[in-house]
Amino acid sequence: MKNNIYTILALGVVLTLGACKKDFLAQNNPNAVTVENYFKTENDVLLAVNGAYQSLRSSNTMGENSGLFTDERSDDTGRNDNQSNAGEPFQFNDFSLLPSNSYLKAHWLALFNAITRSNVILSNVDRVTFTTPANKINYVAEAKFIRAIMYFELVRKWGPVPLVTKQLQNTDEVTAATFRVPEADVYNQIVADLKDGLNSTLPNFQSTASIGRTSKAAINAYLGKVYLTMASTLPNNKAENLTNANTYLTAAYNMRAFGNLSEIPYTDVFDVTKKTTCKELIFQIPYKQGDINYSSSIAANNQAKGETINSLKVSTGVGGNVTLDLINEYETADPRKDFSVKYANDATVKDWFITKFRDASALATNNGYGGNDWILMRYADVILMLAEVNMLQGNDALAIQYLDMVRARAGMQLYAIAKNDPAYAAKFPNLKLAILHERRVEFAFEHQRWFDLIRNFTAAELVTYLKAKPQSAFGIAKLANVTTKDRYYPIPFDEVKLDPVKMYQNPGY
Repeated sequence: MKNNIYTILALGVVLTLGACKKDFLAQNNPNAVTVENYFKTENDVLLAVNGAYQSLRSSNTMGENSGLFTDERSDDTGRNDNQSNAGEPFQFNDFSLLPSNSYLKAHWLALFNAITRSNVILSNVDRVTFTTPANKINYVAEAKFIRAIMYFELVRKWGPVPLVTKQLQNTDEVTAATFRVPEADVYNQIVADLKDGLNSTLPNFQSTASIGRTSKAAINAYLGKVYLTMASTLPNNKAENLTNANTYLTAAYNMRAFGNLSEIPYTDVFDVTKKTTCKELIFQIPYKQGDINYSSSIAANNQAKGETINSLKVSTGVGGNVTLDLINEYETADPRKDFSVKYANDATVKDWFITKFRDASALATNNGYGGNDWILMRYADVILMLAEVNMLQGNDALAIQYLDMVRARAGMQLYAIAKNDPAYAAKFPNLKLAILHERRVEFAFEHQRWFDLIRNFTAAELVTYLKAKPQSAFGIAKLANVTTKDRYYPIPFDEVKLDPVKMYQNPGY
């Protein structure tokens, strides 16, 4: 049996939310499959797990086109268009986000929908008799992994959120679960779910046929990132969380199948022809080149009018917008700049656009059906998190060693030399800012920047950091709008209406 995650969960799930004695209302839909009747075989569970993975692809969860909720909130990208779609997308980068924003609500609902898919699996897996017991353990681990990374998205963006870990059967159960729990409780559940995966028989890395499914390397890497985030954003247990972050990040790093990061060219990480063989990749969402349903559109979407570097699809727009603030942060001769961005000279553009994700091959066709996988975790991330955690633990020497691994791969001066350059030292006067800079240019447009900012700065510090930037390098989105409230997103208005006390709004909205 192939573990192909393109096998989409096709369940017509019917939850009876109330009983009625009227016969004509009590008729069964012959085309519906209830949850109770669906889970009968191991393959049924596999298909359900595949369906949970499929939810990651959505632009409203974590897929390649979900940058509105991450990069466009940061200082890397945005849009110089405050009119399209009633101006709602512009609100994210303009720091004028309203609780009624329909994109915000769609993001919230999609994340919880993915959690629901995982909960349905976990609440019904015991109905099935497994001929291979290890399969059950692994499917449970995968469902918990998906639930964990979805809650990781939620808690970082909204803070306290409802915490649901089982299938809800009726409106009473839904109502009872509709309340926000403290961030620490959400993080504890994330950690528990991920740790359970380490007790499974999942491989350290998935085979080529199973790329897109989680692994122990991915689980260790995510545990490290979760603990690092906890250490930086929660008020208690900082030292313990840093220790745990170091432990799990080191475990992930020691699982690598290469020696030095410099063995893997930066461009190989994004090369469509090498996405199944590149040893830097830890966890990715697969896309199928040339397939109308499961192809990647990111290369074509980012391409500006008059350009052909990304895709054979002809562009009529400005492509993926890049702030001048990011352009100005690249060091002289950093090859990552030339690979990641380009200036479009078309008279209707005259601006920088994203070129990091490319598939201009004939197999992608003139429709832009690219084969780019969306990378959620790779080893440069693990290495720079190890630099960050060691810096926070006071071990600057080791932190610099990890920082230099990434700089060396890019062909940049090692930190000891770079910090003596007046231009570099002026921009990045301490190790913290040097690591944050390295993350910015290494992971540009990979949906990392906003999370890096909120992990490294308190709400007040973030306001100071952003407002120190020149407005001229930020586009038409107004930096003057930034306040401490912008550390978190507002709870969607329709969610607050359910119970204004238990689903209270975040301050400032």
